[in-house]
Amino acid sequence: MTEDDVPPLFTDYTSAGADPWPLACAAAADGTDAGLVIHDLGDDWMRAAVVFAPDLPLRQSAAMLPLCGVALQRALGILGPPALVVQLGCDGGVFVNGAGCGMVTISAATDDPDRVPDWLVIGLTLHWADDGAEGGEAPDTTTLQAEGCGEVSPAALLAGWLRQVLLVLDTWQHDGMAELHAAWTGMARGLDDTCAIAGTTGTLIGADADLNPLLKTGDRTRMMPLTTFLRKTA
Repeated sequence: MTEDDVPPLFTDYTSAGADPWPLACAAAADGTDAGLVIHDLGDDWMRAAVVFAPDLPLRQSAAMLPLCGVALQRALGILGPPALVVQLGCDGGVFVNGAGCGMVTISAATDDPDRVPDWLVIGLTLHWADDGAEGGEAPDTTTLQAEGCGEVSPAALLAGWLRQVLLVLDTWQHDGMAELHAAWTGMARGLDDTCAIAGTTGTLIGADADLNPLLKTGDRTRMMPLTTFLRKTA
């Protein structure tokens, strides 16, 4: 097994240039087994979608969104340069060294927070490279190559990310949410700063026990459900 091989619990297929997201969501709706990974590892973008089979109601299993962001941070911490700073926005936005670089997305078989979804899909999109891109040319966006990850292959990062997903999942299942909560707090983009979620603007002060973001608006603290960020399947 090489660093480019996905862990044995996953089965990966290439989308041959197509968007993996609708393909994975359609396969999940058709009853495919959990662990399916569909990916498009292009020169400019890395796109992947993974099918999971939750055993918790959606209000809790939606924590897979920040969990997969934490797993990405850890994978890049292993494979990328030492000074790389990876942050996660409340909506799943991925920021590298302060600039936007991709997105973690989520969809599920239901939007009812009290139901256990038949399936859940997590998507990962990362801007890998631009022709002639140099860090700092567009301060709000960047690429992994521009931030020093030129020696990392998309296949190695995909495999490393999936390995970290399994490790963080195992910790959650055996030790509870505390470590994941602490990890999210350490990488949350805009913590203690102004944040807008689903039309509500306030100060992001943290997350509740299920990792739903908490916004303080005036004298009121509002829990913003992670289910707010459910993405359409196509």
